[in-house]
Amino acid sequence: MTAAQPRWLMCRQRRAGAALRLYCFPHSGGSPGEYQRWADRLPAEVEVWGVQLPGRGSRMRESAMTDMRELVGALTEQAEFSGPYAFIGHSLGAIVAYETAVALRDRGRPEPQQLIVSVNGPPHLHRPGLPLHLLDGADFVPRVEERYGPLPELGSDARMRELYLANLHADLTIVATYQYVPTAPLSCPILALGATDDWEDESRLGEWRRHTTGPSTVRLFPGGHFYFRDHPDLFFDCLTDSLTALTKGSAVPSAPDIKGAP
Repeated sequence: MTAAQPRWLMCRQRRAGAALRLYCFPHSGGSPGEYQRWADRLPAEVEVWGVQLPGRGSRMRESAMTDMRELVGALTEQAEFSGPYAFIGHSLGAIVAYETAVALRDRGRPEPQQLIVSVNGPPHLHRPGLPLHLLDGADFVPRVEERYGPLPELGSDARMRELYLANLHADLTIVATYQYVPTAPLSCPILALGATDDWEDESRLGEWRRHTTGPSTVRLFPGGHFYFRDHPDLFFDCLTDSLTALTKGSAVPSAPDIKGAP
């Protein structure tokens, strides 16, 4: 008997007759749990899925990946993105979502109906910043928080703290070593979300327009890198409006999304 494929995609709340699936790509160190809870704030027509990378959740025993090409190659090989669907990626997740959309297009599979990118400039302007992935020990957490804001409470469980920091370190290695390879633009609309107190300004976010032949829009929110936690009403109003525009007259098939899923 063949072993089941790794479970890349997670859904907390299946919605029969949903018109759109929203696949969420987490930030560095993030897991799908927070993003799956967005279903509570989005219309019933939208079914929310979280992308689960190796080393997180039910994949805790797997080694985290440190290379963008390896990650996207495995994701597009082993996961099924069935639609109609949209992608949203936050921070590192924005570039992973973009690269996944390109890889799916290049494999002859459908692009997302929309690519939503949050607080990350476009790939051709990628700037890795300080080499945080080279830091270790006492310097690592303070320098990460200086750039990205407070990390979640890690508690007193030494094993869980170690695992979280290992995943964060792996993700920051992806950030530091990612190199954009020029390719043809996507055709789906791109919505770039930013925050007034984040380092990605409106002009850089506007450069996402180079990566689509479709419409490209920028929307800024008050707050910092995790603006959607500080101003959820503004964020979910915007996200609802954007996704509702995609759901008119659509219906997603009820086939399973995950190869080898139970």
